[in-house]
Amino acid sequence: MASLRASLLLAAALCALAASGAAASRDLRPLRAGFVVRGRVWCDTCRAGFETPASTYIAGAKVRVDCRSKTTGLKTCSFEGHTDRTGTYNILVADEHEHELCESVLVSSPDMRCATTVPGRERAPVFLTSKNGVASNVRLANALGFQKDVALPRCAQILKMYEDVDDRV
Repeated sequence: MASLRASLLLAAALCALAASGAAASRDLRPLRAGFVVRGRVWCDTCRAGFETPASTYIAGAKVRVDCRSKTTGLKTCSFEGHTDRTGTYNILVADEHEHELCESVLVSSPDMRCATTVPGRERAPVFLTSKNGVASNVRLANALGFQKDVALPRCAQILKMYEDVDDRV
C-alpha cells in the first residue's frame, strides 16, 4: 500500500513537471542567440610577425568585437572585454549577426613595453551566426598581437629555427 501511494505521488509529480515544461515550450517567441568570442593576445618579443617560443601572452589587454552591416559598412554594435592572466579573452556578444561582418580588434595593451600592434595581427574575423552549422555558441578568433619596440637578444637564435635549409647555401 505504501509502495502504491509512493508510485502515485511520483506519477503526479512527473505529470506536474511535464505540464510546466509543456507550458514553457508553448512560448513561440524566437530565442535571441548569443555568442562567446574567444581568442588570445600575445606579445611578439622577437618582432617576427608570428608567435615564437619567446612570445608571451598579455594579461589585461583590451579587446573589442565590432560588427558592421554587410550592405552599408556602418557599425551596428560593439562589445568589449579584457584578457585574463593567460592572455585569453571571452567576450559575450548578444544576438544573431548573420548579415554583419564581425571581427575581434585590439584596443590597448597594459604593457607599455609591448603596445604597438603587429601589422596584420590587430584584427581577426569571427562569424556570429547560428546558421552556419556550428553547434557551439563559442566562436574562436585568431590570436591578436602587440610587439616590442626592440627584439629580445635571444631572438636571433630562435628565428634561425624558421630558416629554410635551402636558404643557408
